[in-house]
Amino acid sequence: MESKFTHTEAQFSAAMAECRSIFEKKLADYGASWRILRPSSLTDQLYIKAKRIRQLETCGESLVGEGIRPEFAALVNYGLVGLIQLTKGYADHTDMTPAEALALYDQFAVSALELMRKKNHDYNEAWRSMRTSSYTDFILTKLQRIKEIEENCGVTTVSEGIDSNYMDIINYAVFGLIKLGEQSE
Repeated sequence: MESKFTHTEAQFSAAMAECRSIFEKKLADYGASWRILRPSSLTDQLYIKAKRIRQLETCGESLVGEGIRPEFAALVNYGLVGLIQLTKGYADHTDMTPAEALALYDQFAVSALELMRKKNHDYNEAWRSMRTSSYTDFILTKLQRIKEIEENCGVTTVSEGIDSNYMDIINYAVFGLIKLGEQSE
């Protein structure tokens, strides 16, 4: 018998595969051009995506014809880029091959899956009872925390660091993708 956690893991993996496919295609188009993003610019890019989701959730109208789902996928991908940038630092030019970028992407995607497994167990799938709009608000809260940490030069007293906030953003965005997928079925 399949446990609820196994089902969630399969859904999570499918959503991550969808995001990876997008990431890989964009690497083919642009290379790892995101390597030039400094931490504050990456935070702002994530913020723009999350604010757009919130606007679409609030007003329900998209003038550019793209919905919420692509924005959640972008949050996953930029969150993973954030983890790569924290590890490697930013560059003045594209200094990473697509293969190197994908290897790092996969490494951090596995870490996100492991974190989801642990938290999902401890919280007993509480995310399934949440509204998708709450994921958006939690992501915006995480981004506000990242901004504060950046303003404090990365120093925290008792709080988690930027990397933990990126991981939470990734996981909330994946949950958003899962929920949107279930709603469209």
